[in-house]
Amino acid sequence: MKEMQRDRMLGNESIGKLLARMSVPAALAMLVMALYNVVDTIFIGRGVGTDAIGGLTIAFPFQIIVMAFAGMIGFGTASVVSRSLGAGNRERAYTAAGNAFTISVGFGLLVTVVGYALLDPILRLFGATPVLLGYAREYLSVILMGSVFITFSMATNNIVRAEGRATVAMVTMVLGAVANIILDPIFIFGFNLGIRGAALATVISQFLSFAFLLFFFLSGKSSLKIRLPHLKPVGSVLKEVFALGVPTFIRQSGMSLVLILVNNLLGHYGGDIYISVFGVIFRILHFVLMPLMGLVQGFQPIIGYNYGAGNIDRVKHTLRLTILVSMTVAALGFLILSLIPGPIFRIFSKDLDLITTGMPVLRVVVLIVPFIGIQMIGASYFQAIGKARPAFFLGLSRQFIFLLPMMIVLPLLFGLWGVFVAFPAADFFSTLMTGLWLWKDVRSLSALSPNRPRGKGREEAEKKAVPILGQ
Repeated sequence: MKEMQRDRMLGNESIGKLLARMSVPAALAMLVMALYNVVDTIFIGRGVGTDAIGGLTIAFPFQIIVMAFAGMIGFGTASVVSRSLGAGNRERAYTAAGNAFTISVGFGLLVTVVGYALLDPILRLFGATPVLLGYAREYLSVILMGSVFITFSMATNNIVRAEGRATVAMVTMVLGAVANIILDPIFIFGFNLGIRGAALATVISQFLSFAFLLFFFLSGKSSLKIRLPHLKPVGSVLKEVFALGVPTFIRQSGMSLVLILVNNLLGHYGGDIYISVFGVIFRILHFVLMPLMGLVQGFQPIIGYNYGAGNIDRVKHTLRLTILVSMTVAALGFLILSLIPGPIFRIFSKDLDLITTGMPVLRVVVLIVPFIGIQMIGASYFQAIGKARPAFFLGLSRQFIFLLPMMIVLPLLFGLWGVFVAFPAADFFSTLMTGLWLWKDVRSLSALSPNRPRGKGREEAEKKAVPILGQ
């Protein structure tokens, strides 16, 4: 009965109310998650020093790679689960979720082993200078202990949201984030553990989120009735999960490559202080953009379910409303960051060198932020409706097609500032490309009837319809 009620909610409730119900808990949870990264940096900056922020920045690409794989499994599985539920194929939804459990835990264990074996070479590759290497090593050597917890939590949290349990997903993230915020000052200042204490607080918080999600599934409260046979990898399911999740992996791991390149370029053109500046800016932007990530996570199951059920009008309505909300939220964040960069930097450190160096950099990096939601929503839209190829290409666009090449070329022309100008330039071109692709695809959706039949009948109707761009 509960499963049917959730299905009816995704298929019939007012789009505005449904988007708020699905997105607000996710956005709040993402904000709290981002807040604990910000608080981490504040405590480290004020309790250890500016160079410690640089060490944290060096270690962060490794964490992003781990989160990128978990995101790939989570978003890919969420798409399969939501569309399977929309089409009435519950067994396939159970299998996809069970396979996600197995793959996320296996990858977490692999990361731990490889990370400890290659710790120093990895950090040097990521741009560690002699001054920053010790801080980065201290932090990452502890973080590696929690790899299984973070991969499982991130992957399965998306699955929980795909079955319509946005509040449970929010509680999972808030639980870990609040624990981290509470434990940070205890370990950093109370036990005088410095940057190692911040890492220990993060691992414990990740474990709490992991334990909460595991209890949720084992207690039977989830509508996905996962049993031992569902844990056995199924080739066809995993193929679809990876195909749909790869764009997420590309976007997030692409950011890891960007950070690695930025760290090395800043170390060459600007020195340790610019690595620390960028570390602060990255966390500020991460915090500001988290509501957009929550919006994306909330709209994805709505899009996936209604596309699977054939409710094309609801798909288009959801997409239009989500883009409008994203631009409003992003514009507000842009105004705050542009108007008061000084006070923002003073939250992180009293170091005048860090503050005066960082203010003009922040103003440049955020120039195109008001429109960045279009790019984020576009790639996730194609994921949600099961179109792997356009989702893959758009996932490539910002980091790989535009940002990385610009970061290589522009510093040769403009030196240090070429590194920072590359960010708004890449945002502009990737947003333009995504907007055009979305416009063409939405126009092609009109070739489909407003309410297509389900199951085999739906597939036959799609075959007769005008082919959709990217398929």
